[in-house]
Amino acid sequence: MAKSIFELVTAAQIASYWTTLGNAETNLTEALFPANKQLGINLKWIKGSKGRPVVLKASAFDAFAIPRPRIGFSTIQSEMPLFKESLYIDEELRQELNRVLMSDNQGFIDAIITRVFDDEMRLLVGAAARREQMRTMALTTGVISMVSNGQNFTFDYGVTHKADAASRWSTSDADPLEDIRIAKDTIQAETGELLTRAMCDGISWRNLRNNEKIGKAVAQFTFGTGTAITDQTLKTFISAATGLEVVVNYQQFVDDTGMSVKYMPDNTFVMFPDGNLGQTWFGTTPAESDLMGSSIANVAIVDTGVAITTVQKADPVQVETIVSQICLPSLERADSIYILDTNPA
Repeated sequence: MAKSIFELVTAAQIASYWTTLGNAETNLTEALFPANKQLGINLKWIKGSKGRPVVLKASAFDAFAIPRPRIGFSTIQSEMPLFKESLYIDEELRQELNRVLMSDNQGFIDAIITRVFDDEMRLLVGAAARREQMRTMALTTGVISMVSNGQNFTFDYGVTHKADAASRWSTSDADPLEDIRIAKDTIQAETGELLTRAMCDGISWRNLRNNEKIGKAVAQFTFGTGTAITDQTLKTFISAATGLEVVVNYQQFVDDTGMSVKYMPDNTFVMFPDGNLGQTWFGTTPAESDLMGSSIANVAIVDTGVAITTVQKADPVQVETIVSQICLPSLERADSIYILDTNPA
């Protein structure tokens, strides 16, 4: 049985606890931007100008081949930001641990350690929330812009398809289905891609549900049953009418000022095709590159590139847990995303 705080709380044990229990909240953009990792902190990726296929030119026999120009592309480069915070097991909690350790009551020991680990999970949940914030910013605005702990960071992905709805979706003359069709036609004409998925905020979804034209169309769609328009009925109808599978994003996080903020901006309806839109890139943190395998600290890696570091402090007797990540999403399919403002000025 472990008899030391330094044996009870280690990076490996915290990592195991996180891997076993995981993040209770499913992050909605995680599947759109799967995790990947590279050495260092520089992110460099290619944004291609993908369009419809161009037919091969005819040629006479024994003639030279006609050179075809390469598809245009641009190189996007940025230095990925570092995020890092820590928690301490202070001397008061240390004394509480001492008391239960002396009792040799494994039930009490497990209860205290679970409380400690649950507290430390806040750092890993926060790291996941920061990644989700950046991915959602990229998807819904085309720009990541953050001010945190005196650090300013802005990264523009060059998303060009940003438009206003013809009329505010909250008004009686709005025609959201036509706005969606225009978006689909635009992307297909310019890139050859088919928009099949969408994500919106709760306000845009409510305006869709309350729209008079959609209400009449749903009544016909449900054969005039007179049933109320439920979320599932509306999703089924929009899928049938436009080919879009819509996800409504109500999720929130607590920002650097302590305020509760929605990941999804109000009055935003963003559409995109099947498949991954980019990747969540991790760089190598200083903890991973310099402390792994050292006697100074214990380091474990979770979620592809998040470093958990535990450090022993002698005076006062403490264990410090540090969670750090260097990450930034890429958005290789920026040209195939359509961001619609459903409440234009």
